[in-house]
Amino acid sequence: MDFSLNDDQRAIADMATSLFSDSGSDEALIAFDESGKTTMDDLWQSCIETGLHALYLPEQFGGSELGMTELMLVLEAQGAALGQVPLWRHQIAAAAIAKFGNEALYPLVHSAASAELLFTLSQADQTRARDVTVKADTTPDGYLLNGRVEGLPEGNSANIAIISIETVEGILPAILDLSAKGIQKVEGVFTQGEGIADLALDNVIIPRTHALSVEAVEWLEVHSIAAQASIQLGVSSQQIKRTVEYINERVQFGRPIAQFQAVQMTMADCHIALEALRSSLWHLCYRLDAGLPAQSEALAVAWQACEAGHSIGHKAQHVHGGFGVDITYPIHRFLYWSRALSLGLGGSRAVLEKLGDWLAINDKLGWKYDLDENTTV
Repeated sequence: MDFSLNDDQRAIADMATSLFSDSGSDEALIAFDESGKTTMDDLWQSCIETGLHALYLPEQFGGSELGMTELMLVLEAQGAALGQVPLWRHQIAAAAIAKFGNEALYPLVHSAASAELLFTLSQADQTRARDVTVKADTTPDGYLLNGRVEGLPEGNSANIAIISIETVEGILPAILDLSAKGIQKVEGVFTQGEGIADLALDNVIIPRTHALSVEAVEWLEVHSIAAQASIQLGVSSQQIKRTVEYINERVQFGRPIAQFQAVQMTMADCHIALEALRSSLWHLCYRLDAGLPAQSEALAVAWQACEAGHSIGHKAQHVHGGFGVDITYPIHRFLYWSRALSLGLGGSRAVLEKLGDWLAINDKLGWKYDLDENTTV
């Protein structure tokens, strides 16, 4: 396998790293915490000015039409800097509308590419072990929505959201104007400081064209997993880097604790978990860019992201000793982000159950060959 970047990808990665690193200093993160804001407005404006907010959108709508691999590199840089901006949901939601919506919805995609409107999505109903809580009754012109959307990311600031609705045709992703009549919001803040909102929908009417096809359900799921795992890769990578710097400076019993075998083996376990996530994530992004089926690969990556985030996060906290539980010291922020990402992915147990369900009805080794198990070549 060749994990080297081409020149264009390297340029994107370097630009994203440079852009996010300025906002990821300890001083900048402390100032952001004290501001009480849930979005780094200046950083988001820089993302818009450099086109990172529309990197994955089709060129016909004003985007750069790059692949999931390029978006992965940007999100990894965002995770490393703990950049609180709505990069991935804005793009994945708009890209889903471009791919599965009709021409009447294309102006929405243009508005996403120009950053005139902010998009978000709630994938919780698909990744968590729970029922969809928004019921849709069919009307002559569309759907009548009633129910709740809990913890919608960026629900406090977004204009357009994609949510899951239960219809007679099955579970469908639906485009919801968050300013529509009949929507009540209760705003809050998520684990890592991201703005969220609970929505109560009371007889909200949407046109039939605002319900995307059933094929969009899996597309949104696998792309949401790839995006969140990319951020987790950046979070965990920076977490390990900071921890290695700390254990080389922290002296106990007359020598740096990095020389203790137990600490060395702990950090080796962290590095192995990180690289396992990296290789499986690259494979997933390759398959998405190549248009190959990737549901089992995505679920495997989701499980690895949950497990790696938990394992690396707690090991990093542990070897920091008392500093690990001091919220005036920056390392705790990375654990908060890992926990939030794990919740967004559904948690390792629920994801593993979904992967088991997939394996129970599929007789192909999709993660490796895409061939029948009894096929010989």
